[in-house]
Amino acid sequence: MSREFPIGLTPPDWLVRNLRPQQTPPVNRAAVARAAVAMTLPLVIGLAVGKPAYGALASMGALSGVIGDTADAYRMRILNIAIPQLFGAVGVTLGSLVYGQGWIAVATVTAVALVSGMISTIGAVASVSGLLLLLNSVVGAGLPMPGEWWLAPVLMSGGGLLVLLLALLAWPLRGGVPERAAVADTYRKAADLLAACAREEYDTARHAVTQSLNQSYDLVLARRARHHGRSGELTRLLAQLNAITPVMEAAPAAQLSGVPMPAEVPEAVRHLAQAVETGYTGPIGLRLPVPTTETARAVDHALRHAAAVVTAPDVDPRGIDDRLGRPAALSIRTARAARNVVLSANSWRYGLRLALCIGLAQALVSMVPVPRSYWVALTITFVMKPDFGSVFSRALLRALGTVAGLVIAAAVLSAVPRGWWDVPVMLVLAPLIPAFTPRGYGYQTAAITPVILLLSDILNHQGTALLLPRLVDSLIGCGIALVAGYLLWPESWHTRVGDRLADAVADTARYVESAFGDGTEPSARARMRRRLYRDLSVIRTEFQRALTEPPPTGRRAAAWLPLVVAVERIVDATTAARVRVRHGAAEPSTAEIGHVAFQLRELAEGLRDTEVLYPVRTDLTGPAGSVLEPLRQEVAAARAIASPH
Repeated sequence: MSREFPIGLTPPDWLVRNLRPQQTPPVNRAAVARAAVAMTLPLVIGLAVGKPAYGALASMGALSGVIGDTADAYRMRILNIAIPQLFGAVGVTLGSLVYGQGWIAVATVTAVALVSGMISTIGAVASVSGLLLLLNSVVGAGLPMPGEWWLAPVLMSGGGLLVLLLALLAWPLRGGVPERAAVADTYRKAADLLAACAREEYDTARHAVTQSLNQSYDLVLARRARHHGRSGELTRLLAQLNAITPVMEAAPAAQLSGVPMPAEVPEAVRHLAQAVETGYTGPIGLRLPVPTTETARAVDHALRHAAAVVTAPDVDPRGIDDRLGRPAALSIRTARAARNVVLSANSWRYGLRLALCIGLAQALVSMVPVPRSYWVALTITFVMKPDFGSVFSRALLRALGTVAGLVIAAAVLSAVPRGWWDVPVMLVLAPLIPAFTPRGYGYQTAAITPVILLLSDILNHQGTALLLPRLVDSLIGCGIALVAGYLLWPESWHTRVGDRLADAVADTARYVESAFGDGTEPSARARMRRRLYRDLSVIRTEFQRALTEPPPTGRRAAAWLPLVVAVERIVDATTAARVRVRHGAAEPSTAEIGHVAFQLRELAEGLRDTEVLYPVRTDLTGPAGSVLEPLRQEVAAARAIASPH
């Protein structure tokens, strides 16, 4: 006889969310092959010349390159791998110079942690650079390096650059392919969005196409920052991205109409995606139904314009607007980032949190004999990365992943003798890192742990004696991160989502005003809308991370998430109204526009700096036949969500 699972033993939702593997694309076989070669080849060379410790150091550097090997575009791979390797070389040099010097080493590594934390707030590449700066300084300060002071940074950087070299081998044959694939993916996501109109899956499709468009613009504009419009290929890709924007702008109008799109419409967009990916510029016969409504005319017009751009053999760069703005020169962006880091309260706050945790760890292992003590600080460095996810979640997953990885490491260290047998073992273990990393941090930790222990054993020859210290040090590091880096900081227990969402609502009010007759340039309006969707995508991601926190943080985030969706729908409704006006609907009056914008600003003020949903009035009235009527309904719905029941 079956019995129901006792309610008291049911795992909480936040724990289930943490342990559930993320949905991932198919395994990147090229990245798996690069990891196998880049991490095994240094071992082979080291064994061949009788210096296995040198090979192990180079493999450690290759490990950092494998972790950073996440970009699709070749130029982005240079930034993602090469720049962090430079910071890593500086880190291991500083650490090795203070090795064995007691409190001088503690102070040095703590200062490096402060700098690492501050620069990590700049962006993705800076975050990985800060991570390697601190990781390698901890390793250098806690582990004696073989050879001269310069040898360790050269070997570790060489291992990382080997990953980059392998990643760039196909560049002459596949240059531009990743960018074209990204733009084509955006077209396919737009097709999915059109197919989802008037269906329940519309919100999911809208979120997916926003992320894809953000990624495509980032890839294309990052390359164009160096070419300054001289590259015909980049100009063409940018024009194709701009051309799909009106198609996505028409989707909200179709969603509000409640009538599903004819199947021919999304199929036509998929046909265009294929042309983008292959570079086809011949004639494309679009079989579209005859438009009979304002929305249908908008979709038809947008699709035919996109088809003309996709198949155009030449594109005039003077007629292309950068919908997100062309990036400034690298020197300007570097100076701007440095100034923002120094003046940003957020960067100082995170830098101090990380420095406090690392300082406590280094002081603890200086006063209490802890075998392999540098693992404590390494654990804190990995866990204390808020841009990589929730600190609480990462501490939990780090502990669980370490336990799982130790099981594999125990089998390897006890059954495989050191020497040439390390080569086939590394060939098996190294590919697991890029294969498991997309599934979540716990899986990544489980894959990295046996690799790190194998390389450490090559350097120290301690065998299975490494296992228990590794577990103890990881648990100590997780404990310090949870207490000094999480529990002691009020912001960890307060979602602080009200002010972020309030900024987005206030920006939405400005977008409503700019959408109808205030003289705003179309390109500026497009940039405003793109920034809005990008900001809302970031906010949604932050909410989803907060859902993995234990109560009360996770519970509060769950209560706020519907309001994020409501604000996205407000932006959609504004775009839909603009599309309808452009294709024949009567333009709303200035009083109507001002009333809606006022209601949005009132909602923004109510949300700012609050911890619970703020009560607001929900009485919005206006002409029933106005093009803004759906927008008023969405604003009223958002204000109703913000009111406690």
